[in-house]
Amino acid sequence: MSAVPTPAAEGAPRSAPLLRVSDLQVHFPIKRGLFFDRTVGHVRAVDGVSLAIDRGSTYGLVGESGCGKSTLGRAVLRLVEPTAGRVDFDGTDVASLSGESLRKMRRRMQMVFQDPMGSLDPRQDVESLLTEPLRAHGLGGGRKELADRVGQLLDAVGLPAAARRRYPHEFSGGQRQRIGIARAVALEPDLLIADEPVSALDVSVQAQVLNLLEELQERLDLTYLVIAHDLAVVRHISDVVGVMYLGSLVEQAPADALYDEPLHPYTRALMSAVPVPDPVVEQRRERILLAGDLPSPADPPSGCRFHTRCPWRQETRCDDEVPVLRELGAGHWVSCHWAEEIRDGVLAPKSAEEVAATQGVSVRAGAGALAETDALVQGVDQPIERT
Repeated sequence: MSAVPTPAAEGAPRSAPLLRVSDLQVHFPIKRGLFFDRTVGHVRAVDGVSLAIDRGSTYGLVGESGCGKSTLGRAVLRLVEPTAGRVDFDGTDVASLSGESLRKMRRRMQMVFQDPMGSLDPRQDVESLLTEPLRAHGLGGGRKELADRVGQLLDAVGLPAAARRRYPHEFSGGQRQRIGIARAVALEPDLLIADEPVSALDVSVQAQVLNLLEELQERLDLTYLVIAHDLAVVRHISDVVGVMYLGSLVEQAPADALYDEPLHPYTRALMSAVPVPDPVVEQRRERILLAGDLPSPADPPSGCRFHTRCPWRQETRCDDEVPVLRELGAGHWVSCHWAEEIRDGVLAPKSAEEVAATQGVSVRAGAGALAETDALVQGVDQPIERT
């Protein structure tokens, strides 16, 4: 079992973490057969992730689409069953709970889903949506108490009292997300998992929802696990940031440390795609383009999973030795054999063309050509070069 990286954000509480995930795995079977299904392999959506989140802090989890970050969040809540590993919430192993014990524990752990329209019942009005979890857990009292509680929730998320009689389709995307947040905090949870809470919203609305989350955290003493692909969003709201690649955690550090000095090659490639609001700096700074496609989680590469796209790949260790997540600085964990050499400039990166040549793929010519992206940074034309 790998060591659990413990957050070390400035001002973080010294008590035991509220959430501790140890070597968590979620593997989905691949079945084939004409008459009888047989398992021919597994999709390793989450493959040995360990992390810890302090009370009252915000942990930001970033990575490409398909890296397993949403599956990790759902596994913490047991919305999908973990294959192996342990999830300790406030000292209790969530994986060992069932029935009524699990239902009571879920009151303390809630989720804000990526698509508010898909997570809200279109046949229920807002009042019904907000009172349903209260009734399910025997909270809120009589009709008047429930009505008062709905009014408090709407006020907390910045919606008018008249919204209680309206249906989800009558609201904008940002307002629907506010309803989803109100429903999530209705039970006064300790942990809130926000899965891409602003990815479907306009930029101006994103700022409003992020500010709302910060206000609610301060007011209700919430702990957040924020899952996102937008690096700017994660930096704005997180105390500690973890970077996932192909089901594994490759780097974790306090937000400022990660953005100031990323150590893993994958993180450095992501950071190089973040636009700088200075045209002179933007014109001169180094851009790291990655060659090739993201490997399949059903058949991940041997050794370091990033070695097929890594500009710093070496002939030894990278292809056949799995790097361990180790601490190189105060709270700064990285999973790379050559992190120190890369940091100190001892190893020079290869060009995207050189990396592509070793993998039998090609890279488009011309730095100005538009490239396909994974939307890791909104508004950036070419954070990652694809073939």
